[in-house]
Amino acid sequence: MLKTTRVLSSLWLALSLALALAGGTAAQSGGALILTIDGPLTAVHTLYLERGLGRAERDNADLVILQLNTPGGQIDIMDALVAQIRASAVPVVVFVSPRNATAGSAGTVITLAGHAAAMAPETVIGAASPVGGQGEDLDSTIETKLKEDLKAHVRSLAAHRPPEAIALAEATIEEARAATAAEAFEVGMVDFLAADIPDLLRQLDGFTVIVRDAPLTLRTSGIAFTEAPMSFIEQLLELLTNPNVVFLLLSLGPLLILNELSSPGGWLAGFLGVVCLLLAFYGLGVLPVNWFGLIFVALAFVLFVMEVNAPTHGGLAAAGIGSLIVGALVLFNSPGTPTFFRVSVPLVVGTSLVLAAAVIALMTFALRAQRRPIAVGVETLAGQEGEVRTPDSVQVAGELWSAIPAEGEAGPLVPGQTVIVERVKGLKVVVKAKGKGGAVNASEAR
Repeated sequence: MLKTTRVLSSLWLALSLALALAGGTAAQSGGALILTIDGPLTAVHTLYLERGLGRAERDNADLVILQLNTPGGQIDIMDALVAQIRASAVPVVVFVSPRNATAGSAGTVITLAGHAAAMAPETVIGAASPVGGQGEDLDSTIETKLKEDLKAHVRSLAAHRPPEAIALAEATIEEARAATAAEAFEVGMVDFLAADIPDLLRQLDGFTVIVRDAPLTLRTSGIAFTEAPMSFIEQLLELLTNPNVVFLLLSLGPLLILNELSSPGGWLAGFLGVVCLLLAFYGLGVLPVNWFGLIFVALAFVLFVMEVNAPTHGGLAAAGIGSLIVGALVLFNSPGTPTFFRVSVPLVVGTSLVLAAAVIALMTFALRAQRRPIAVGVETLAGQEGEVRTPDSVQVAGELWSAIPAEGEAGPLVPGQTVIVERVKGLKVVVKAKGKGGAVNASEAR
């Protein structure tokens, strides 16, 4: 027993030592961590960057390379991303890539916020003039204030760069000027022109950056790099900031709920409808939308239902289609909204036509089902033919029923006689001989 205990203790110590060594190796893994922001800036990107910088610090990475390709985004999101970069203990190199990528609007400031900045050939930076939350032009006083604030911000971020670089950075805000990668590199607005990540790492070797007010010389020759893509949840949340996806969810949710209301008893359609609406409203809360458009979207579904209950030969349905199209365009495509936050017009028109047809078909089938005569149960026996088996029983609809003659019938029931069920009385059927008054109408019998 003692020997076994010693063996187990030795194994435990060996395992603990191996884990400790593995943990130490992971902590000293170094290398470069590659993060990628591609598309309009959203709140999801702040979560992604925070997670990536935290991982880089835990893994003791040598640097983080933030690949950037964005047309811009809201100022508050830009400020959050800039603050995260400047507070990072691991140097962050902002790399505008791949070819044909853009660091537009807020992306310009984020590029300048990096401890080092680089651009791939054929990329563009600039056009950073501020606009309103809906993409509209600002009042002159507010515009002046925001421009001066942004220019002061970029002067601070580019203080270590040549005067020509600072002048170009200010021009991107004051005059909405844009510059190519070569132009930005020529004046020192960015530090490197690199074709790809390996080329960038080669050029970064020996370059000195300032991290938390302290100089740090990068040693990047031959180091490995690891990509850190968005997690599934981050990708899902980013998808919900796509106006086309939000519009489809906003259209599908009410349809599923109408299906549940027209055919109660299940739960799946109603549950999915509520989930679609919740996800849609999350996206609407993030996107720059005009909430007035929701009134037209709701009105469209009301008109679709009215078309079924009060047929107008398609008049209300056509009005509903028009209302849905107008609602979507008001919601997402109001004047001044940035193009990257707009919904596709062909998608809106096509979805509206399909949705109208689906709602009308769904409600029509539901009403027909409600108005259809009862097809099962004792209510269906009235008016059916049967055959007398014994003086007090009748075979009707494949079942043997206790039977009594209807009022006014002479004599007892005769076996083999064909009778008509007049009505159901308790557990018995009331019958009359066939040919005497004919079949009784089911609704009259009840």
